Amino acid sequence: MIAEGTALAAEALPYLISLSQWSLHRRLLGRRLPRTLREGARFIRDKLRFSEAPRGVDMAALDFPLVARREFGLGAVEYIGHFYAPHVQSAAYLRELKSRADGEGVRSLLITCSDEGAIGHPDSKRRGDIVTRHLKWMDMAAYLGCHSICVRAESAGTRQEQAERVADGLRGLAEWAAPHGLDVIVENHYGLSSDASWIRDVIALANHTRIGTLPDWGNFTPAEGDRYEEVAQMMPLARAVSAKCFDFDAQGSETTLDFHRLVNIVKSANYHGHLGIEYEGERLSEADGVRACKALLERLQRAPVAA
Repeated sequence: MIAEGTALAAEALPYLISLSQWSLHRRLLGRRLPRTLREGARFIRDKLRFSEAPRGVDMAALDFPLVARREFGLGAVEYIGHFYAPHVQSAAYLRELKSRADGEGVRSLLITCSDEGAIGHPDSKRRGDIVTRHLKWMDMAAYLGCHSICVRAESAGTRQEQAERVADGLRGLAEWAAPHGLDVIVENHYGLSSDASWIRDVIALANHTRIGTLPDWGNFTPAEGDRYEEVAQMMPLARAVSAKCFDFDAQGSETTLDFHRLVNIVKSANYHGHLGIEYEGERLSEADGVRACKALLERLQRAPVAA
């Protein structure tokens, strides 16, 4: 599959490489990270009230496209909605963000939205309200030229009830997204959302061509089955891929995940979009982690597909 607008660039390579903003979350939030999700929401709002980086923070969210290009030589980015929540409806702010991305020749790919509520909320009215709250992110994504917004498949109830409720919420989003040329994609984020058969059932129930997946290589636990098989099952519906990484050895190999196997899965699925670097390690600095992941993905780009 080829994400919109990447076909020509992808002809010479099996996939392209982008940068997820979460790889630089310590720069954006400062060194003291929140201990809980509720504290984290307050912390992010306080830190991001200003367009430029406040005291104790190394980087402003506006500068993300510049850093991607100038520091890492990457020409495509994936935004995290957390970092733009105070400005998502500010025309002046978004105009400046787009200007900085365009000025560096950096393509905006997608926005991950995770703070608007469970897209499969059990109460149908609340679910509709949550769909509506996502519309501002669609406006931002369309203005920046993204191909997708990414949401989490969250709900409550039995396995089947959750599938039906999430499918309903996704369908509502897709109906709004389609006229803007946007896709709505689902990232696996533990629990049922990391069960590929469940995700495929959800997308089948939603029955909309604008809905797909964003397989994240790292968001699994041992109890959730074989991550490699789960990723392989998600790939036929993939519109983006998160190359989650944690640590690298002296030879440049990822020590916690089999990148060779994962890249082989991507190639075998005939996916020619972007692999988004998402570094979450502790031992290396964020910059060193991003560089190590980029070097490994570049090395694997030209490796033959294993039998």
